[in-house]
Parts: sequence; C-alpha cells; structure tokens
Amino acid sequence: MPPAPPRQSPARGAARRPAERRRTLVANPESLRRLVPKALVVAFLAGGTTAFVAHDKAVRLNVDGTPRTLHTFADDVTGLLAEEGVTVGAHDVVTPAPGTALGHGDAVVVDHGRPVTLTLDGVRRQVWTTADTVAGALRAFGIRAEGAHLSAPRSTRIARTGLTLTVRTERTVTFMADGQERTLRTNAATVHEALAEAGITLHGQDTTSVAPTSFPRDGQTISVMRITDTREVHEETVPYAVERSEDPALFRGTEVIERAGRNGVRRVTYAVRTVNGVRQRPRRTAEELVHPPVSRVVRTGTRPRPATVAGADGLNWSALAACESGGRPGAVDASGTYGGLYRLDTQTWQSLGGSGRPQDAPAAEQTHRAKKLYVQRGASPWPHCGRRLTG
Repeated sequence: MPPAPPRQSPARGAARRPAERRRTLVANPESLRRLVPKALVVAFLAGGTTAFVAHDKAVRLNVDGTPRTLHTFADDVTGLLAEEGVTVGAHDVVTPAPGTALGHGDAVVVDHGRPVTLTLDGVRRQVWTTADTVAGALRAFGIRAEGAHLSAPRSTRIARTGLTLTVRTERTVTFMADGQERTLRTNAATVHEALAEAGITLHGQDTTSVAPTSFPRDGQTISVMRITDTREVHEETVPYAVERSEDPALFRGTEVIERAGRNGVRRVTYAVRTVNGVRQRPRRTAEELVHPPVSRVVRTGTRPRPATVAGADGLNWSALAACESGGRPGAVDASGTYGGLYRLDTQTWQSLGGSGRPQDAPAAEQTHRAKKLYVQRGASPWPHCGRRLTG
C-alpha cells in the first residue's frame, strides 16, 4: 500500500490560494479590471502588486452639478474625461484644465455650455452660458434682474439644447406732455406702453417725438405732441391777362382798349395743422376756379405819325392844354362828355381819325388831332381858351 501523500498545513494552503488568484487575474485582464475597485480595498496582492496599487487614484468628478467618486488610472484630466466618455466642446468649462495631472483625492468639474438666444432691451443676440438656470445665466451675463421683465421664470432650467430668453430691464423714461414733466421707472416694451403706465393718453392725430412702437431707452426724454388738424377755405384773385394786337389804322404809340380786363376768383382749400398750440404752415389740398378771369384786349397802333400839320404847328398848344385841362391827358369833365388835353368829345375825336376816347390816347396824338381840328375850324372849338394859342 503506497504511502499517503503528506497533508498540507492550513497555512500553506491559504497562501497558495492568493497566489493562484493573482495568476488568474493576470491571465484575464478583463476580470482584473472589474475587480480592481474592490480588490484595492482588500490587500490581496502581495509583492508585485504594490506598484499596481500606487497608480490607482480615487477622484471626484462633477458633471453639470452631478458629483460622483470613482477610481482611475488616468494620469491627467484629459485621460479621465476620455475614460468616462465625457465630451468637451468649445463652450464647455473644465476645472482644472484638460491636460492637468491628476492626483489621489483631486476633484474635476465639467460645466457644459448652453446656447441662449437672448433679446436684451430690444437687441437680439446668441450667447453661451454654463449656468443651468435662468437666474444663474442672468448673473453670469451681469444683467440686473431687479424690476426686469423676464419671458421665463428665474427658476427655469436651461437644457443642453439651449433656451430663448427675452429680458427688458427697468429703465428711467421722462415724458414731456401738456406742459408737464413726468418721470417713471418702467420695463415697457414700447413707448406706447410706457405712455399708458404714465397715465398719458393720445387722442386723434396725437403722437410722440419718437415712434410710439419704438423701444424706450434708459434716460430718454420723449415729447408728446398734441396735434389738431383743421381746414380753411380762402378766395384768391386770379389776375387777368392782356391780349394785344397791332392796328395799322392807329398811329404808333396809340393804344385802344377794346375790352376791359376782369380778375377771376379761385377758391383754395388749405389743411392747417397745430402742434402743441403752434400753427404750422398751411398745406394746399384743393382748389376750384369760381370765376374765370377776362382778358384785357388792347389794339396798338403801327401807323407812322405825321411830323407836322400845316397851318397849326406854330401855335401855343401847351398853353391851350393848360387852360382846358390843366395839362392832364386823362382829364374828363364833370359830365363825362369831354376829355383829354383839349376837352374833345368822342364823336369829334373819332371824326378826326382817333379811336376810342380822346382821354385814353397818348398826349402827342391828342395834340396832333387838335391841330387837325384847328385847321378845319380854327379856335372856335375852344371859345374861352382858344386865344391862348396866339397869346
């Protein structure tokens, strides 16, 4: 009967089992990786495992406000993030910076950037923030939220996909209306809304010095313009024209009025605007010709005037004219029968070749026709003043 194998002592068997376990872990790295966090807590590795344990680090990773503690063999922050599958973009913030060496007990914080479409006091722009709430974003942007209008509550979460946010900060606006100055703090979106807050009402054509739909700026002074539109109608004179024609039967320098001119009347409508009691320049809006003008018709002589009248040139015609009419070519007697320098009636005047009335003819023509009359009848047409011709 062969001898029984010697029995191993319990101590030697216990020592052999850890050694076998180490060989199994080395042969199966995947098993080693899964067991490392637990194995590190238990000092089951001896001898060569001392360096293995030295490279393991317990670190704290906080991603977007969610912290967790983990073990890693990564040498720096970049390796840790890659190991944990954390992607970092251009607008993300990592503390400490990627590439920084890692030590046992270090903390790494990752805050992802979030796009915000921000309309601040009427100006729209695209910005980024690592804050995860509206309140945090406002602080990061340096926007005073006190008294401001927000399109979303301050507690609203900002997702990684972003948020659209409208902010109207509180501003000081001054209105000048009806002789009074009114200043208020407002977060109104338009001048019209701010007017309502100030208790100012626009009527009819009333408006403001800036567009009522415009955005009220901080420190802005806006004038309210009270506008009244009225209509005025005026009758205006339309001057008559003068129509002239040449008449070879009349001596040169002679004009005969065949038809007297008459001015017309035009009715014109004006729009008149008054702004804060000040009348503006009227604006013509319509016109109507009530009475058309009547043109004045004049015949102008072209016949050459004779140089002399035989038998009458040497007489004192100026003395006769002074006696009869005071030397006034347009003189007319009280009865309206006799006119001109020499007090001739129209019938006699026309029998001497004159046109129209003597008082309407030039002085030279009147003297010429008076000389012809003297040749025919002597001084008898002027019984009282005729002696002046030779006196």
